[in-house]
Amino acid sequence: MGVADPPRGYRPDAPAPGDLIDWPADFGTRFTVFVDTEEEFDWGAPLARDSHGVSAIAALPDAHRRFADRGAPLTYMVDYPIATDARAIDILRATLADGVSAVGTQLHPWVNPPFDEALTPANSYAGNLPEALEAAKIDALTDAITAAFGARPVAYRAGRYGIGPNTLRLLAARGYRLDSSMRARYEYAADGGPDFAGVGNQAFRVGPMIELPLTTVYTGAARAGATSLYRMLGAVPKGRGAFARAGLLSRVALTPEDMPVKDALEAIAVAVGEGLRLLNFAFHSPSVAPGFTPYVRDGADLVRFHAWWDAVLTDLARRGVRAASLEEIITAAQGCSPGGRLI
Repeated sequence: MGVADPPRGYRPDAPAPGDLIDWPADFGTRFTVFVDTEEEFDWGAPLARDSHGVSAIAALPDAHRRFADRGAPLTYMVDYPIATDARAIDILRATLADGVSAVGTQLHPWVNPPFDEALTPANSYAGNLPEALEAAKIDALTDAITAAFGARPVAYRAGRYGIGPNTLRLLAARGYRLDSSMRARYEYAADGGPDFAGVGNQAFRVGPMIELPLTTVYTGAARAGATSLYRMLGAVPKGRGAFARAGLLSRVALTPEDMPVKDALEAIAVAVGEGLRLLNFAFHSPSVAPGFTPYVRDGADLVRFHAWWDAVLTDLARRGVRAASLEEIITAAQGCSPGGRLI
């Protein structure tokens, strides 16, 4: 029998100024790429325990090579179906041979045991689950990744950005050092998810944990005070679209998925100009092959996906924004010497 649905609507506090990470001067301005490394499924269908596959992982080595050729290490945030599939494990192990890429954890609760919750939209956000059940799922996934790759992961992302009030404490108790579950300036309250509208792009500390939000930039002439304005426009029919078309206000996440490259380049210019020291990019691993996500439906979309990255990586290089590995980020944030390679 499934457990009762828990309270909804977790809204983390904005960090206090003293909790913001002050990157060392020699860190410079950097970027990182986190890959939501997951099973493929029908994005238009209700979530299911068993309606998925892992065949798209076969395209990952080619995508990895493209980033490696540009000097950009990747952090693969692995979920349970990937961490327990022998072929996927072998492919990911090969990518780690570059010595700078890493494997972290991504929790999709609907395909991650134990399955003691009802399969509902709200319960697809792991942070909504009772604390003991969220902990048990984190443990099952952490153990699976440790068995697959030979070391415990230290970076975490909740699938669907579904962090909750207990998550960071549970992670810290298990030796995790960095979380990247918060998607700056987004909210998912409509079906029970968290609200990050008040969370900005700067990395910050929550106790012993580093929180590295996914970067989202407001662009346009009206971007001053954009958080409240963007929320208000959401209540006006087609208000956000009208402001975006007029060049007044757009919300741009640093991802090739449904974000035009022109907008991404403008967002990078704004972020760097405003002094953001670490830009956090992301995409879903099934997007490296046609037909597995709404963002890469066919070969033409895949060409555009790679062209997006070519343009973005070229622009970052022109600006002197260098790639940062997971180990470099944790080391710089904690002000300590590297303690060996992170998986």
